[in-house]
Amino acid sequence: MEYEDFLRQKQIQVEPVGIDIDRNKLNPVLFDFQKDIVKWALKKGRAAIFSGCGTGKTVMQLEWAKHIHNETDGNILILAPLAVNFQTVEEGRDKLGIDVNPAESQEDIKPGINITNYEKLHKFNPDEFIAVVLDESSILKSYTSKTRNQIIQSFEKKPYKLACTATPAPNDYVELGNHSDFLGVMSGKEMLSMFFINDNSSANRWRLKGHAQDKFWQWVTNWAVTLRKPSDLGYKDEKFILPPLNVKQETVKLQHKPTETLFHVKAESLMERKRARRESIEDRVQAAANIANNSNEDTWLIWCDLNKESKLLTKAINGAVEVTGSQSNKKKEETMMKFSDGEVKILVTKPSICGHGMNWQHCNNVIFVGLSDSYEQYYQAVRRTWRFGQQKPVNVYVITAETEGNVVENIKRKEKDAENMAENMVKYMKNLTVSRLKGTQKEFMHYENDKAAGTDWELVLGDSVEEMKSIKDNSIDYSIFSPPFDDLYIYTNSERDISNSKDSEEFMQHMKYIADELYRVIKEGRLISFHCMNLPTTKSHDGFIGIRNFRGELVELFRKAGFIYHSEAVIHKDPVVAMSRTHAKGLLYSQVRKDSTCARASLPDYLITMRKPGENKTPVKHDEAELPLKEWIKYAQPIWDDIQVSNVITYRSAKGNNDEKHLTPTPLEALERGIALYSNKGETVFSPFAGVCSEGYQAVKMGRKFKGIELKRNYFEQGIDNLNRANQEKNQISLF
Repeated sequence: MEYEDFLRQKQIQVEPVGIDIDRNKLNPVLFDFQKDIVKWALKKGRAAIFSGCGTGKTVMQLEWAKHIHNETDGNILILAPLAVNFQTVEEGRDKLGIDVNPAESQEDIKPGINITNYEKLHKFNPDEFIAVVLDESSILKSYTSKTRNQIIQSFEKKPYKLACTATPAPNDYVELGNHSDFLGVMSGKEMLSMFFINDNSSANRWRLKGHAQDKFWQWVTNWAVTLRKPSDLGYKDEKFILPPLNVKQETVKLQHKPTETLFHVKAESLMERKRARRESIEDRVQAAANIANNSNEDTWLIWCDLNKESKLLTKAINGAVEVTGSQSNKKKEETMMKFSDGEVKILVTKPSICGHGMNWQHCNNVIFVGLSDSYEQYYQAVRRTWRFGQQKPVNVYVITAETEGNVVENIKRKEKDAENMAENMVKYMKNLTVSRLKGTQKEFMHYENDKAAGTDWELVLGDSVEEMKSIKDNSIDYSIFSPPFDDLYIYTNSERDISNSKDSEEFMQHMKYIADELYRVIKEGRLISFHCMNLPTTKSHDGFIGIRNFRGELVELFRKAGFIYHSEAVIHKDPVVAMSRTHAKGLLYSQVRKDSTCARASLPDYLITMRKPGENKTPVKHDEAELPLKEWIKYAQPIWDDIQVSNVITYRSAKGNNDEKHLTPTPLEALERGIALYSNKGETVFSPFAGVCSEGYQAVKMGRKFKGIELKRNYFEQGIDNLNRANQEKNQISLF
């Protein structure tokens, strides 16, 4: 494969598998942004629409389903929350002229578009459908993993899939992983392993790698469109402007003695908040009843969190009707639709039951009598009424006990955090999303070149595979370097970065281009040496804890390129230092006491040397003064236990803000031994992974010439400083 083709292959793309529809064939009722999204989703075939409440997800998914059916003549199944199916049937008929068939089981299926509830999936045969639509798809995380996996697995092989929900919490990466998994783009586990760090210092635990920010959102735009309002994607908001939202906290004083403490105590912990809610039920219910019963407004949506709250509210508020978890699905749906139609004026229920999917813009007065600690549940419950299409200001009363603390301030803080994250999500995705919707995106890979030179050294900024092509055949005397390893987005986000490989196979494919070029440029009979170690595996990245034979993989790679396995030296590393630096489970003494079958020795470094076949026309000779017998005995030891592994070149200032790890230069003494053994003074030492130029620094100080190539600008600039310092130190040595 040509190198450019390989780099293109390394880009993470989601190929379209759908149908290309003329935009003019889409229903003229749709707004421009809706048409572009539907056209894009049809072409993708498997896509997600993360669109704000009231922006028309229902009409978009129905238009998508209609064209899939028309083109394939296959049946479509829409899965929706309770009662949403009736709204979808009405909206399809009244707005789009599309017939949507509500189905209770497989026997009810009709040719075309069918809709049912998530709870009834087990009554259907997924094999009978060409496509599936998940309405309010973020509800998936509310289900057990068994149910969620059933939904994902049931439609795993479907060619056409669509997931629709309001903008998912952008800091809930697991939710994005669920969508990617459902669509068959990438499993949630793979997504986390590729783009994220399992960071215990982060409240979210999973944190985007610094260099993965742009690449991650670019990847998401391959299969998802995200908007809160049309202007997020450059369209006019027009009818999509929300009225004011007025949130008021009503704090009630408790009129009775506490049951579990001597005095009423202000809640600090989660357990204390739950206790405070239990002890204040009657007082909070009475406060809600006073607001609703004494108001001129006749339509109210009352949200609660506990069964007792629901019962007492229904009894205390005139005309209130409740929807509870214990009711049959049919009863729940009937009551919810009666509230939609205005037959029921006051509805009492929980966000976990009715908090997804319903369009209740006819109501603009909401009371929360109980809140869980889930901001998303609160957000979704508010959005049943405060959504595009609402004509009046929405009044939200949050009733809390004096012992619960300032709940509204806490909600506002979480709301601000979520809004900031949503803005960042839109910011990262906007330009790419617009270009994909308009079909104007151009793929390109930014590539930066630069050169620097000094006395006895030359350093190139660029891709080693590309830059080595300008080096003549059989012209390099010796090469010593430390290859990177596959650990995505640790140092850069470039496809040209060999460490940016999704797995060991892709890494070795990329390294093969280096090995082949090295074989070409090294003189016959001369050597290359590389510094490496075996790599510990992790559960989050590899699925198991163990050791990867990275040393052996590299030896085999260079052997296949034509080199002969010449020698190796093991570089001793202190296990105590390794344990304190890496906190590796296998090195902990506590693990030995707990279960020593998981304990292991620390991992040493290696200096592996390979030889290019042929006769060396310029022997590397040493007299006793240059390499005494005592020194040679050290060099000839199979284990170098006298190397100071902490004696490395200056490198910390080269670390970029987004770098996840420090560069780990090779110990200078190991480089000194390799350069002394395998090169003459005045000969050229080469590194295809120059980094901050440890190899060059040592080579120049020892009277050799150095040529290096480095991809990253920060390291290139630090490398220049180190090479200039080597010249200064060499000159100082020659003076004394």
